[in-house]
Amino acid sequence: MEKDTDMEKAPSSPVVQDIAEAQTEAYQTPGFTRKHPFLQRLASWGVELHGVTPVPVEDRTSTRYINIFFVWFTMSINLLPIVTGMVGTLGFGMSLRDTSLLILFFSLFCTIFPAYFCTLGARTGLRQMLHARYTFGYYLVSIVVLLNLATIGGFGVIDAVVGGSTLSAVSNGNVNDTVGIVIITILALLVSFAGYKALHQYERYAWLPALIAIIIATGCGGKHLSHQVETEPPAASLIISFGGVIAGYMIPWAAMASDFAVYCHPSVSTARIFWYSYAGLLVPSVLLMILGAAIGGAAPNVPSWSDGYDRYSAGGVLEAMLKPAGGFGKFVAVILAFSLLGNIAATMYSVTLNCQLLIPVLVRVPRAAFAVLYTAVCIPLSIYAAKNFFDSLENFIYVIAYWSADFVAVVSIEHFVFRRADCATYDLAIWDVPRKLPSGIAAMAACALSFALIVPCMGQVWYTGPLAEKAGDIGFEVGLCLSAVLYLPFRWAEIRYRKQL
Repeated sequence: MEKDTDMEKAPSSPVVQDIAEAQTEAYQTPGFTRKHPFLQRLASWGVELHGVTPVPVEDRTSTRYINIFFVWFTMSINLLPIVTGMVGTLGFGMSLRDTSLLILFFSLFCTIFPAYFCTLGARTGLRQMLHARYTFGYYLVSIVVLLNLATIGGFGVIDAVVGGSTLSAVSNGNVNDTVGIVIITILALLVSFAGYKALHQYERYAWLPALIAIIIATGCGGKHLSHQVETEPPAASLIISFGGVIAGYMIPWAAMASDFAVYCHPSVSTARIFWYSYAGLLVPSVLLMILGAAIGGAAPNVPSWSDGYDRYSAGGVLEAMLKPAGGFGKFVAVILAFSLLGNIAATMYSVTLNCQLLIPVLVRVPRAAFAVLYTAVCIPLSIYAAKNFFDSLENFIYVIAYWSADFVAVVSIEHFVFRRADCATYDLAIWDVPRKLPSGIAAMAACALSFALIVPCMGQVWYTGPLAEKAGDIGFEVGLCLSAVLYLPFRWAEIRYRKQL
């Protein structure tokens, strides 16, 4: 990337020097990515060839740090958080007040993890799943990568379903869900294919039309939002269960967070990247989830909204809200559908990086090739998920929360306890040297054993554990705490045995 000339010059610091010394000449781009004529042609078109390998200091020159805020902001200012908020009132049957309070308080806590993990990208030059090798090891990280692919890929499926159903609703069914899904997914491929720089440029501006469209939709349907369905006070188990949904929405972003900051100059303060990330993710997510909760609570009492939901799921409700605006309303609904491109493109970008780590030899395959592969997989999965969307969304987000809670717990303990939050301890020269990386046994054992207690705490439509029957779905809370507690002695024993981090 070229250094931004309209921002302040990044100062030199001991942190920069330490990291530069850690990389020295050991960093090399594997494979043929910079030599093949076809890939050189792609590079001349602006396609990012650098894959999941560490980004050396000399390439981390961007000082336009505000782009980090816009990436998270654009990823969040779309229909996905609206749909997630609808789950609280329309799926769980809670009141708007209770749903809103849960959204606020759980989001305030859960956003801490992706915001802090994003800072690690600028300070180490490591993509998030490559950074995970320093906790889960060279080989066992593949299990985490596989889970993460299912997670972020699954979010892409949800985005495609919502966008496709919205386009179908706008066309009164002339464009069916399948065609809408294909359109949304192909457009996202075009954004993500070029890589980091193109993604940042797109995300910097794409939030504006999305925000305007959401404001217009809220204005058109706002008079009905007060027509909330009467509900009973929620049981404690229901409150905890919906809190898990919010955690399942917020925390998984931590598993891709540093991907968006690896080209930032490492002299940037941790606080700056943290607060850009925290605000960019929290503010739009909370506001739009609360808006979604209001829409979900009113939908059964508004015939046109209810009919739209029955016919086209969430997209039908939003299209019905815009009907008073006539043809202009349909235009706005199309913009709302396309607002999901920022989210899908960002997740698709992380998917391409994750694929390179799934099996070590895949690091030699160009990153952009996996964008095409993911698109080919995402389209049929989205078409299938569209058949029973809300049930799929609720169960999917729950399952995400279980593994992602374990992931952020053990990676956080590794970073703050065993590495004393010192990024210089991540020796970038050993990123592909299995014997010098942690074995990963301690991390995987902590995660695996925590599931022994998570399972009886699970509350799913297909399984409800004995503890969940009494206390609600507390699998997220159990996973977060228990995996952290287990990792401490396991990792301590591993370090004593191997005599190295």
